[in-house]
Amino acid sequence: MPTGVSWATYLKMFAASLLTMCAGAGVVHRYYQPNLTIPEIPPKPGELKKELLGLKKRQHEPQISQQ
Repeated sequence: MPTGVSWATYLKMFAASLLTMCAGAGVVHRYYQPNLTIPEIPPKPGELKKELLGLKKRQHEPQISQQ
């Protein structure tokens, strides 16, 4: 068995990990409350807002330091 543990211990840890992962995903899903509705007509290009809050377009190119 992987890592030298018995099947029973391995299956217990696998089940605990899977349960924890699903519980965590459920908590995050409830916290962020995603919009799961699918529109019948897809939005036109440029109509969908894709910008992140607090992120603005850069006015200039970033300078690369040469060391």
